Amino acid sequence: MRASRMLSILTTLQARGQVTAPELAEVCEVSVRTIYRDIDALAASGVPVYADRGAEGGYRLLDGYRVRLNGLSPSEAGALFLAGLPGPAAALGLDAAMIAAQNKLMAALPANLREDAGRMQERFHLDAPGWFGEAEQPKHLRTIAGATLRETFIRIRYQSWRAEKRRRVAPLGLVLKGGGWYLAGQVDGNVRTYRVARVLDCTTLDERFDRPTGFDLAAYWQDATLRLEAEMHSDVAVVRLSPLGVKLLDALSQPYVRTRTQIEEAKDADGWRIARVPTGKTSWHAAAELLRLGAEAEVLEPAHLREKMAEMTQAMALRYRAARKA
Repeated sequence: MRASRMLSILTTLQARGQVTAPELAEVCEVSVRTIYRDIDALAASGVPVYADRGAEGGYRLLDGYRVRLNGLSPSEAGALFLAGLPGPAAALGLDAAMIAAQNKLMAALPANLREDAGRMQERFHLDAPGWFGEAEQPKHLRTIAGATLRETFIRIRYQSWRAEKRRRVAPLGLVLKGGGWYLAGQVDGNVRTYRVARVLDCTTLDERFDRPTGFDLAAYWQDATLRLEAEMHSDVAVVRLSPLGVKLLDALSQPYVRTRTQIEEAKDADGWRIARVPTGKTSWHAAAELLRLGAEAEVLEPAHLREKMAEMTQAMALRYRAARKA
């Protein structure tokens, strides 16, 4: 375990440049005192690791020193090849670079690990879009990705739900979710989310921007996703569900709705149960979501949603009766 930990220290120093002892302790899940002992052992064995003192200090490797990849475990080697799934790389224009990098990695691996890494590629495949959906092929994705890496501003013409807009954006990161690409971009000091497929025009500007200190793309995306889902399901409906309705609600609901739905254990004489279900903030959206349950659900509250359900189902019944008579 100590050998594995010391290799982890080396690879972390190589990847990050300069790292403090508390940061290394967090990576290796040990105490800072243990890190001090491991650093001393590395130095004693001839590894050129140095300590920079002071508030901005930390440990670093001598410039030019590199760690060989033959310290990888079989599972670590396989995980590296799983990270190189082809679809997203091709969309970003990095498919050739990915293949070249994988070939170099395969050549650097010891012979006993090459077979395991090859099996990982053969046996796992990522299909990002949801069922019955297709991956988007945004026209300006590669341009935006290039500006994101170079940290240069872009000017976009964007079609939002409400209107067409023009924005000067600092592209901070790209996220692939459900087959769709999203841009986290800073505009006037605020970070916003843009669906790349809705970018109508994109021009790269010859002007660099300073990335916000401490910006974490994964943390931003998680917060933005939860905030959006909460905004889209800000109301709650009291719904009476049949036994089949309970199953349909579980099968058809979005994860956000499913995890926040409260269903009472008590049943009436017909086996129906009462549930509190997060819904859209307009009657139309809420009714559209609940109509998927058909006759297996009855809205009890709020009154305006119950009225909207009655209005929509009556309109549907009239339309189908007219079609049958014709």
